[in-house]
Amino acid sequence: MKASLLKLMLTIAISFIAFSNAYAENMKKLGSMNVHYMAIGSTFFTPEIAKAYGITRSRYNGLVNISVLDNSLSGSPAKIVTITGQAKNNLGQFKSLEFQEVKEGSAIYYLAQVSYRHEETLHFTLDINDGAEQQTLKFSQKFYVD
Repeated sequence: MKASLLKLMLTIAISFIAFSNAYAENMKKLGSMNVHYMAIGSTFFTPEIAKAYGITRSRYNGLVNISVLDNSLSGSPAKIVTITGQAKNNLGQFKSLEFQEVKEGSAIYYLAQVSYRHEETLHFTLDINDGAEQQTLKFSQKFYVD
């Protein structure tokens, strides 16, 4: 299982570099949280990795990846948080998001799947709670069917 997670994280890291124009990784400082976020098409992942993490590979399915670091502590370690939220398209249709936590050593990632149509822009609103503070992350991503 660790090898599969490593492959998933490597795939995500490669996607940051290879597709920086269409699918860039971003970071926002929200209180004591440095929130790293991205949304990419699920076909980026190999069938093996998708199966290992329950990711549905489809031209019409994306993956939202959130990582939260504690900027108030030395070394900015990963924070355990609860994330809830939704995506809204330009027609005002809402899509709820269910995040699953993935831990690998000291790294913690939160993953959620979202469906989309070709050239659809989704506007994400996520509430992130670490037990001491709650912050809201908002971002938009345009998806393309490959």
